[in-house]
Amino acid sequence: MAITAADVNKLRKMTGAGMMDCKKALTEANGNFEEAIDVLRKRGQKVAAKRADREATEGAVISLTSSDAKNGIIISLNCETDFVAKNEGFVELANKFAKVALLGFPADRDVLLSLEFEPGLSVADKLSEQTGVIGEKLELASYEKLSGDCVSSYIHAGNKLATLASLNVDSQEAAKNIAMQVAAMNPVALDKDSVPLNVIERELEVARDQVRQEGKPEEMIDRIAQGKLGKFFKENTLTGQSYIKDSKQTVEAYLKAIEEGAKVTGYRRVGLGV
Repeated sequence: MAITAADVNKLRKMTGAGMMDCKKALTEANGNFEEAIDVLRKRGQKVAAKRADREATEGAVISLTSSDAKNGIIISLNCETDFVAKNEGFVELANKFAKVALLGFPADRDVLLSLEFEPGLSVADKLSEQTGVIGEKLELASYEKLSGDCVSSYIHAGNKLATLASLNVDSQEAAKNIAMQVAAMNPVALDKDSVPLNVIERELEVARDQVRQEGKPEEMIDRIAQGKLGKFFKENTLTGQSYIKDSKQTVEAYLKAIEEGAKVTGYRRVGLGV
């Protein structure tokens, strides 16, 4: 049957595929739109198989929070080239995946991939379809979620990094500032009590080696190493860090000034390649 320009344009709007790809798919499907969509999806699977060994290190990282500020998510949609990552359509696609994630609030990435993206099409199916459309390996590389009394998000310019932060008090401004702090300073843990034991042991070992190389007496090594560990906690734990908007106070002090008892209850940080 004859494939009209209107048919091609309709399929293009439905799938985001290129005009020629849509025309070929409709021709192969004898004008049946559902079959044409399947053709495009299958083509995506073939492209994905061919490009499975490629590295998808570019992309867009998106964070969103619910209207009641109780939940937040971060997704990273990865591709192969910066050219695709900067494309408006690609960023829009990443935002659509993020909205599905926020609405469904799945337990993990595997569950997210199984959620419905649109009627008859799962998130995984959409990834496969768009792999065929774009011609690059696409991967939903990261998914993080966070809940709390007050959750805020931050996306760094260029969509290369996104964060979430939750507080135990109702202050969107403060939560946003903490999300920005997490983006800028990349803490290893919330506070010193949250630092993994293996990280502490590694820092102490490095500190001991440094002190020995400085020629300090053996009986002083552990005490000096503990002092260096304290500095590590101050510089690398979120509540101990200097607040980025006022280096004269710590994040902990900043929150205390907002409201007595105010605390960070959680944070998430996702960057490309992280």
